[in-house]
Amino acid sequence: MDLDECIRFANENPITYIATMDGDQPRVRAFRIWFADRTGFYYHTGRPKNICRQLEKNPRLELCFFSPNQPPAGMMMRVTGRAEFLDDLALRTRLLEERPFLKAMVKDGPSDPILAVFRVPHGEARFWTMAMNMREHEAPRVKF
Repeated sequence: MDLDECIRFANENPITYIATMDGDQPRVRAFRIWFADRTGFYYHTGRPKNICRQLEKNPRLELCFFSPNQPPAGMMMRVTGRAEFLDDLALRTRLLEERPFLKAMVKDGPSDPILAVFRVPHGEARFWTMAMNMREHEAPRVKF
């Protein structure tokens, strides 16, 4: 496995489970990735949400992508890394163009402070299938 395979898997299986820490309590929720490329895994959310406060306090997270179409029990890709919040007007403009439904929530356009864009630019990914069951420690790691 290499980074390009990780990017492809993320973009083809966009529903992501994101795990953060809230003090000593893990929190997980489903997100739809915006996109993944060689610069990272990109997401967006609203600043008032708990996930923003959790990631600002502790940017370490884990992402989990799952494809049920890999026999016999699917394939999972787990990504560990750190969230990095981005304040890039061009990127925020692109987000609103690609996801126009957000315009109803973002009153002041791409510069609206309620909009939070973050990515995971560096970390480690690993794949899991039932063939790796009980041997997760043997799964090859892809550093990016």
